[in-house]
Amino acid sequence: MSVLSKVDATTNLAKNNELQLLVFKISNKEDSAFYAINVFKTREVVESKNHFLTQIPSAHPLLEGTIILRGLQIPILNLPSWLGTTLTKAEIAESNILICDFNGIIIGLRIMSAYRVIKKNWNEMHAPDSYRIKDEGVVMNDTRLEDGSLCLILDYEKLLADVVPQAMVDVYESPDNLKDLALPEKLANGEVLIAEDSRTAQRHLIQIFKHSNIRMKLFDNGKKLVDYILEMPDPSLIPAVITDIEMPEMSGFTVIQTLRKNPTTQNIPIIVNSSMTGNNNKREAEVLGANGFIDKTKSHNIIPLIVEAMKDLA
Repeated sequence: MSVLSKVDATTNLAKNNELQLLVFKISNKEDSAFYAINVFKTREVVESKNHFLTQIPSAHPLLEGTIILRGLQIPILNLPSWLGTTLTKAEIAESNILICDFNGIIIGLRIMSAYRVIKKNWNEMHAPDSYRIKDEGVVMNDTRLEDGSLCLILDYEKLLADVVPQAMVDVYESPDNLKDLALPEKLANGEVLIAEDSRTAQRHLIQIFKHSNIRMKLFDNGKKLVDYILEMPDPSLIPAVITDIEMPEMSGFTVIQTLRKNPTTQNIPIIVNSSMTGNNNKREAEVLGANGFIDKTKSHNIIPLIVEAMKDLA
């Protein structure tokens, strides 16, 4: 039975501030760390030996080549190498490829083995400041397995930005979208609040708002954003809230639920900005009360989406 065969529905997880992670290893060494990825960014795990790898001339060193799977040409990224581990030829032959979906772009990550699927509450996900000291840091947050082993969640958006930049947003497209766009006074003079834990995505959003001449304030997770809002004397002054879905302590879905249940915040426009672009996630965000959903490759369109949401709520 596939390790991915038993996965709960997104809806049930969202209501309980939970997520499911596929835990894997990139090496067979005894001291090899455990890593994890949200199962809703994964499609399947295939054996490397069953798929011919076509190399790409002058490609990024971490882009091993492509394979053909179910009619799709899928780029394969060398995750062990990105993490400073070199596999032997024997290990490569024994390795697996984790097929993932980021922003609708299908890629394969070389791993050694898929371990299991675990369920966690977002408040069990920890993001110590040490992970965020340097821009080149690759770990986003961590959690513990049942036996106490540390399990690391990586900044996959940084990997994509490094190796497959077309999978990320073009932050310089923003100004053209605003030429004929009349900004509501509340947006032009206010401060948009954003919950986003990826340093890569944060940098993109900073550039987008800078080029748009709109003020914004960033929070590393949903709980920090919600706590800040609930301590404000008048939350109605907030022109909009932007939230990612995957964040330690409090997910974006819980951010939406919390703000919609509070009379002082229930009318704030909320936009979800996520790389988890499946229909289930979009539907769940809408059901919970989000006013818009945009995938991270299209974040340059986020200002027009905010304006539209504000008009709809006016």
